[in-house]
Amino acid sequence: MRKYDYLIIGSGLFGSVVARELTEKGKSCIVIDKRSHIGGNIYTEKMKDITVHTYGAHIFHTNNKIVWDYLNSFAEFNRYTNSPLANYKGELYNLPFNMNTFYWMWGVKTPVAALEKIESQKRKAGIGVPSNLEEQAISLVGKDIYEKLIKGYTEKQWGKKAVDLPAFIIRRLPVRFTFDNNYFDDRYQGIPIGGYTPIIEKMLSKSEVVLNTDYFLDKEYLDSLADTVVYTGEIDRYFDYCYGALEYRSLRFETTVLENQSNFQGNAVVNYTDSETPYTRIIEHKHFEFGRQPDTVITKEYPLTFQLGDEPYYPVNNDKNNALYEKYSELLRRQVSVYFGGRLAEYKYYNMDQVIERALCLVTLLELKK
Repeated sequence: MRKYDYLIIGSGLFGSVVARELTEKGKSCIVIDKRSHIGGNIYTEKMKDITVHTYGAHIFHTNNKIVWDYLNSFAEFNRYTNSPLANYKGELYNLPFNMNTFYWMWGVKTPVAALEKIESQKRKAGIGVPSNLEEQAISLVGKDIYEKLIKGYTEKQWGKKAVDLPAFIIRRLPVRFTFDNNYFDDRYQGIPIGGYTPIIEKMLSKSEVVLNTDYFLDKEYLDSLADTVVYTGEIDRYFDYCYGALEYRSLRFETTVLENQSNFQGNAVVNYTDSETPYTRIIEHKHFEFGRQPDTVITKEYPLTFQLGDEPYYPVNNDKNNALYEKYSELLRRQVSVYFGGRLAEYKYYNMDQVIERALCLVTLLELKK
């Protein structure tokens, strides 16, 4: 039986960055994944010569030049700018909320007029300090926009009434009083030409990779393969739910190839913000790379209530779950040769650049401890 320096559980972005950096330093790594492919949720595949984001849109954006340069060392990025649309019962509005949105909603043409409209609706609602998501949203963009473009979408996404969701979920909602449809404020933004899978392949090129392998079905044997374990899965599962299960939201993706149709919706991402439409958005993948293929591929994204055994996508970071996570993190800190990282292991809603930052920090920590 070969012995490795590191066993890495999960071949998503976090695990792959860790594996890349450790193997570049001469360490031996074995990476296992329960799925049949590498890359985790950023996995991309080709359909009709179109790069398809299998688990939903992944648009890379960051203000961290070190992270941007790091990822660009594995692939060339295009100039894609995220400018989604909102579809409310056939009415189309620009996202993020900006002067284009305000103009189509109210006919206002200046930032002063838009701000006055929002403030008047906020005063009418009688909101002081927002205590829930609904009040926070109205404070930011007014009741009209909240009712049409936020309420239905958010309640579908989280499976809860907006008044029952904490205000902080929407505090980072971009609101601009300019005619700027770029969703992100970050300095660097784009999509890797050819998708994310080739990046992960390069990162894992010096590691042994074993797919279709559930760590928990043979944990004792797998742990024996290496001196140190890096775990990127759900933290509550690692500790056998001893304090109870953390709450997540899951997703279902319905992907369709539309042959002999070159353009379905004219934009990569269109959100469906009414409560009646069961899916939250439609992604048309070819627009991520400005494709001109004769066919197109679309994906409808359906939010799901998470059940144990489902794929977890979003941690539900309310007070109850955060308190439960803190109990698990106490157990985490007692581990001697097991390290935890990534969105699921840390129960944090990280963006991709944050995942890379955390992975590089972990590698530095591991090196210091050797």
